[in-house]
Amino acid sequence: MPETRSLIAIKTLGELKATNYTPKSIKDELRSNLIKALKNKDKLFEGVLGYEQSVIPDMQRAILSRHNIILLGLRGQAKTRIARQMTALLDEYVPIVAGSEMMDDPFAPLSRYARDLIAEKGDATPIAWVHRDERYAEKLATPDVSVADLIGDVDPIKAATLKLPYSDERVIHFGIIPRSHRSIFVINELPDLQPRIQVALFNILQEGDIQIRGFKLRLPLDIQFVFTANPEDYTNRGSIVTPLKDRIESQILTHYPKSEEISAQITQQEARIPAGQKDVVEIDPIVARLVERIAIEARDSEFVDEKSGVSARMTITAYENLSSAAERRMLVNGESSAYSRLGDLAGIVPAITGKIELVYEGEQEGPALVAQKLISKAVRGLFPEYFPNPESLRRNDAANPYKEITQWFSRGSKLDLLSDLPQKDYENQLNNVPGLAELVKKHFPKAGRQQRFILMEFVLHGLAEFSQLGKSMLDSGLQFKDLLSGMLDLDSLGGDDDDDYGGYYEKGE
Repeated sequence: MPETRSLIAIKTLGELKATNYTPKSIKDELRSNLIKALKNKDKLFEGVLGYEQSVIPDMQRAILSRHNIILLGLRGQAKTRIARQMTALLDEYVPIVAGSEMMDDPFAPLSRYARDLIAEKGDATPIAWVHRDERYAEKLATPDVSVADLIGDVDPIKAATLKLPYSDERVIHFGIIPRSHRSIFVINELPDLQPRIQVALFNILQEGDIQIRGFKLRLPLDIQFVFTANPEDYTNRGSIVTPLKDRIESQILTHYPKSEEISAQITQQEARIPAGQKDVVEIDPIVARLVERIAIEARDSEFVDEKSGVSARMTITAYENLSSAAERRMLVNGESSAYSRLGDLAGIVPAITGKIELVYEGEQEGPALVAQKLISKAVRGLFPEYFPNPESLRRNDAANPYKEITQWFSRGSKLDLLSDLPQKDYENQLNNVPGLAELVKKHFPKAGRQQRFILMEFVLHGLAEFSQLGKSMLDSGLQFKDLLSGMLDLDSLGGDDDDDYGGYYEKGE
């Protein structure tokens, strides 16, 4: 076959016939190009991380088998991104009958327009070339989608304009599926499609027959179907009718990142940090890790609906908010740069509450309180990776490296870390705590200046989560104090001590 670049110079059917060009079905196109890519060890599905040993091999097997595909998984699992990237496996250009609304193959025309044009002009029939990026169509399934939207209907305006009777097939206005002939066609959230509309897809998937207002048309449409669905939809909003599901040959299960490292790579890749902000804000690795841990905790939380899932969009938007919280503090204080703090995590609460579905118990707690609990659990889970686990030191007071710190608080001292503290005041506040700087220096002797203060703050948060210190929320930040005084404050408010809340109290002094 001639090179694609030389082919697209061809303008008529006769010229195309003179070459060795052989049309292929879209499924054969995908298959042959995938075979070449695998032999060449080309990287497929760029930017889709964490699926190298699971979803991507399943996709490749389905394409090699020439299957229609359904991607089944919770929200935020890159289902649509995978479908859109399938266009990279199409031929760069394919010929169509010029002016055809269905991208008719010049060698096998389907529409009345293309058949009549070829019958009239023969080898002089003009052809056009369509790029692979134009051979993709997508439809979000919603309850108001109709058969006319997907398949087509009689167009009375066309009938009147062309002075045609309704018995003439030229009065048909084709829907998005026939117009996706020789393309990849995606229906997102398939269970949201009404059952009667799903039934209309049966013959298209299997036999290629469509019916429009009594017209019996045999249209062997050449389409690669890809569907996406969320398992939650099966019970909450709808279902996929069994005969349709039976006609979709490969069902591929997607999943959330299986490790914190992969989740962090996705967040870094997808977070949209403005260029100006990126130049002046630096995110500490510990704080970035906590963002990922919050999502992990949310997926296991008793307050969060696991059937709904926790989208990767939560960590992405949380990371963006984290960076903006540091930038805002910098602007408020007239500083030239900002380094993230653990206190900035308060700024990501809106990103959490907007991305989680709560069960009844979570609704009773309230979304903001659940978000704070998730942050607390993330700190508690990560802290022993950096410092000695306070839990294991409870019975060995002599070896407790936190003793000097906790004793300072037990003598009635308190530490307020307000959200908008200038950097100098923030450092002075942390330096006031005896033993805190020495502890960090002992465990992280090579830490830079900014990192040392983040680690000092991390120690205070960690001790609070392990019930070594009290921690209460102020209107504009946090207060650390002796655990016993914190309990007395809480009792005076009529509350109770909740270990699950990680030392946070509903109201500060």
